[in-house]
Amino acid sequence: MHRIGFVVFPRFQLMGFAAVTAFEMANVALGEPVYEIELLSERGGEVKSSAGFGVLTKSFDHTPYDTVMFGAGTTIEPITPGLIEFARHALETARRVAAPCTGAFVLGESGLLDGRRATTHWAFARQLQERFPAVKVEEDRIFIVDGSIWTSAGMTASIDLALAMIEKDHGQEVARSVARKLVVYHRRAGGQSQFSALLELDPKSDRIQRSIDYAKANLSSVLSVEELADAAGLSARQFSRAFRAETGQSPAKAVENLRVEAARLMMEQGRHSMDVIAEETGFADRDRMRRAFLRALGQPPQTIRRNARESA
Repeated sequence: MHRIGFVVFPRFQLMGFAAVTAFEMANVALGEPVYEIELLSERGGEVKSSAGFGVLTKSFDHTPYDTVMFGAGTTIEPITPGLIEFARHALETARRVAAPCTGAFVLGESGLLDGRRATTHWAFARQLQERFPAVKVEEDRIFIVDGSIWTSAGMTASIDLALAMIEKDHGQEVARSVARKLVVYHRRAGGQSQFSALLELDPKSDRIQRSIDYAKANLSSVLSVEELADAAGLSARQFSRAFRAETGQSPAKAVENLRVEAARLMMEQGRHSMDVIAEETGFADRDRMRRAFLRALGQPPQTIRRNARESA
């Protein structure tokens, strides 16, 4: 039996319960209650969510938990001394401590993340790093496991985190069964990017959009600045300045990200060799593709392909 203590506080966000549902579905998949979930809060009783209605909770005590998971909110709520004390106690007594999304701020305030790698929702990552400079924040990861501390991105990423826990506890087949029941992808690796490179580019003008469309349609070409500027109907200098102003990226960085995204999709489809993928997406060779994957996703192409095959 794995006893899970799920910690909530006033104005917590209900999406965090997605992880609770994953553990519940693991019980269904195994046909027995292998996970027991208790809702906890500092004072116990009813705790109101950000949606306005409440849940009944048990107050903090010395009950031993296998896993303690801290809920999250849509904003950074005040972190009380009681929450800090309970987090520190959990690190000493529980097998693992988890904090999806803004829950990482509770662990940061408690000192649990000092010297560790951690992640959170991308919108709060820089704030986490500024507030806790001793933490090694990786702002574009789905989840990170550093010793007994687990952190994840936005609240839906808590499903990925829970699936990884279930797989560690009961094996890949059980985690895959849970993913099927939840109709979610099994499994997004922790190092996968929080959002698609294709979605990051949101230019304001039709000219820059034309250059992006041209790049996506011609990834196997060299795609020099001059070539992209010509597609946009601008001089190379005007194009580079406008592209960075509208997308926040240089043309070269945007093209690399588009190539990584296209290559990742081809790997997940599993129909082509690495050499063919590198050539068709414009990387020219596997080594150059590998370096780009490490920069963009924090993982080599082989890991992306292996995870895709395991999930097939």
